[in-house]
Amino acid sequence: MNAPALPETLMSLAPVQGRELPHESARLHVTGEAAYTDDLPELRGTLYAALVLSPVAHGELIGEGIDRAALMAEHGVVAVYTARDIPGENNCGPIVHDDPFLADGVVQYLGQPVAIVVAREMVYAREAARNAKVAVRERPAILTIDEAMAAQSFILPPKGITRGEPAAMLERAPHRLSGRTHCGQQEQFYLEGQIAYAVPREDGQLTLYVSTQHPDGNQREAAAALNLGTHDVEVICRRMGGAFGGKEGQSSIFSQSAALAAWHLKRPVKLRVNRDDDMTITGKRHDFRIDYDVGFDDTGRILALDVTLASRCGYSTDFSGPVNDRAVLHIDNCYHLPHLRVVSHRCKTHMQSATAFRGFGGPQGMFGIETVIEEIAQALGKDPLEVRRVNLYRDPAVSGDALSLTTPYGQRIEDWIGDRVIDQLEAESGYPERRARVAAFNAQSRTRKRGLALVPLKFGISFTATMLNQAGALVHVYQDGTVSVNHGGTEMGQGLNTKMAQVAADALGIPVELVRVTASDTQKVPNASATAASSGADMNGAAIMDACAQLRARLAGVAARMLDLPPDAIEFRAGEVHLTPAYRQKDSETRLSWASVVKQAWLDRVGLSCTGFYRTPEIAYDFNTLQGKAFYYYCYGAAVSEVEIDTRTGEWWLRAVDIVHDVGRSINPAIDRGQIEGAFVQGMGWLTMEECIWSLKGDAAGLGRGRLLTHGPSTYKIPVAGDVPEHFKVSLFEGENIKPTPYRSKAVGEPPLMLALSTFFALRDAVAAVGGHRVRVDLDAPATPERILLACERVRSALE
Repeated sequence: MNAPALPETLMSLAPVQGRELPHESARLHVTGEAAYTDDLPELRGTLYAALVLSPVAHGELIGEGIDRAALMAEHGVVAVYTARDIPGENNCGPIVHDDPFLADGVVQYLGQPVAIVVAREMVYAREAARNAKVAVRERPAILTIDEAMAAQSFILPPKGITRGEPAAMLERAPHRLSGRTHCGQQEQFYLEGQIAYAVPREDGQLTLYVSTQHPDGNQREAAAALNLGTHDVEVICRRMGGAFGGKEGQSSIFSQSAALAAWHLKRPVKLRVNRDDDMTITGKRHDFRIDYDVGFDDTGRILALDVTLASRCGYSTDFSGPVNDRAVLHIDNCYHLPHLRVVSHRCKTHMQSATAFRGFGGPQGMFGIETVIEEIAQALGKDPLEVRRVNLYRDPAVSGDALSLTTPYGQRIEDWIGDRVIDQLEAESGYPERRARVAAFNAQSRTRKRGLALVPLKFGISFTATMLNQAGALVHVYQDGTVSVNHGGTEMGQGLNTKMAQVAADALGIPVELVRVTASDTQKVPNASATAASSGADMNGAAIMDACAQLRARLAGVAARMLDLPPDAIEFRAGEVHLTPAYRQKDSETRLSWASVVKQAWLDRVGLSCTGFYRTPEIAYDFNTLQGKAFYYYCYGAAVSEVEIDTRTGEWWLRAVDIVHDVGRSINPAIDRGQIEGAFVQGMGWLTMEECIWSLKGDAAGLGRGRLLTHGPSTYKIPVAGDVPEHFKVSLFEGENIKPTPYRSKAVGEPPLMLALSTFFALRDAVAAVGGHRVRVDLDAPATPERILLACERVRSALE
């Protein structure tokens, strides 16, 4: 069923919606009382596990690959397990079952888990695992996109879209240019690392406490590995210290390893990897090589575009299929592309499987089209904003093109407001005046240059895998009137549970203080999709509303009997029963407390527990052809970034950021603003400073080829507080979702990350200023100081 949105009549009675309530765990976070998986009291007899990792990127294991006797002789070690000890399926691949959680016969990346060492103390397990010698016969490894493309090494066949007549229109275009750009990988760098605590229960059952975005996935995969029924495994996650996609599928590597050891030993086993091993084992954001050929007219309007996307996917499929599909689906961003060919190659390399990361391919696709826009503006000597405007989607009644609001994948855009968002931001940020000031500064400054960029976004909301667009909830009302809510989403710091408490409170007409949202638990809400695709609040909120609507109807009947009135005379508001306007007396109103009605319901043997369910309607998308209605609705936004660079060193400063972002009718504006700010900064990190560096040659003996060299905070730089500009203004666009989501709100988790494209293109603008905007700029992401300096030198050389 599709749970209805909160009725408009009840929206007017929703005192919690729109309130800037603090995060439900804020006090616990700052006092240190918030319990994460590693904080749970350990049961007597708990043992500790660590993973033995492959020392080569590609090779054949000799025997099991490890010397069991030698490992068992290590101090404190009580057990060692390899793939041979898995009674069921050896798989942690979330879609295609091509990804063993313990290497079996071959290793396909440096850092792949080969064995599990279990010891009495964590330090003993880690020391034994670190000292273990892996017996492996090394094979040649493919590491880069270029190597994979040359070898035609792919994890999946290419996919793409062709619209119109791109080849013919390219030939006819008044202007044409082609080029190549790259955007890099990114480590999720969640504060809480990967961890699982497996506890055996009676009759062969297991409880797994996991830091995970997808408890259902961990449950099913652990059960399959141990030849158990899914009902024998329970997965619980109260909260995570960040995830960003890195705990959507790959947390299963650790939960299954802990489960395997606990199942064999019949004792609790904890597996918590340190930061170095975490970064070495787990996958990153996909990096892309983007080749483009574009034809355009004198105004900068794109007439035809041919794009080839090639991404580094690692050794197994993981989420690379849908990630790359979403990159294709977001190649248009906010622009109408009448003649388009886009092809996506999914390159297999001997590295960790690239995995989900906030934006899930959308940022890479948008990076490609925004690079094309910038190149066109440079070629025509125009402000990039002018070129962006001339290419925007527009009403067919104005454009005269019946397809001018239809995406390349055939979905008609019903909620287009991108132009209005840009208009608001341009006015609020004073873009024209700032453009003039930047130009004036650059004219008088020889060694420092400033750049400015305004970049919009359009981001589709839904899982592109249709079956995942469903959610469940369980709501209990207790005799004292308090309410317990459980849903299929997971709290990773984003404030999902806070919003869900607000939704439940208003749906029942009670104060939010009466609502508690409990830990995600596969035995309370089964078969839940991962908390991903920015759909957590939409889907779980709608499921909660469905359950609450059922409870409200039951309780209205109880209150009606108490007052000897019909049920339609009853409404719940602020913890009390009120009469609807048609039944109110002029001078007085009969009231009952919420708690008294609940108590009477129990006395009358009326059920006070309900399940709710929701499935996203209207989705009709062909996974194979990439055609159809892929998304329920779109989110929009735009950002202006102003930067300054030192052309002698490549050092740069983010001077100011202005954002206008569309969140619909916000459930909690404070949480939404926090998500926008955090996503922007994380996106800025991806595009400017976070760089995964690999050993592509190895040491003098050829060993270590394929090793991640940036595997900790000392070598991998993420943004810090000092990187956030003093001027950082966020405005929420006034409006509401045209779709009946809870309160007609919109998703906010992923879309704002792409607003950080404005920072990258502001840096590109500053580099262009070195040559008076007369020389084409060659700058890949991340735009580190080294790359900025080299780009400045290339511009200077072109002027000579």
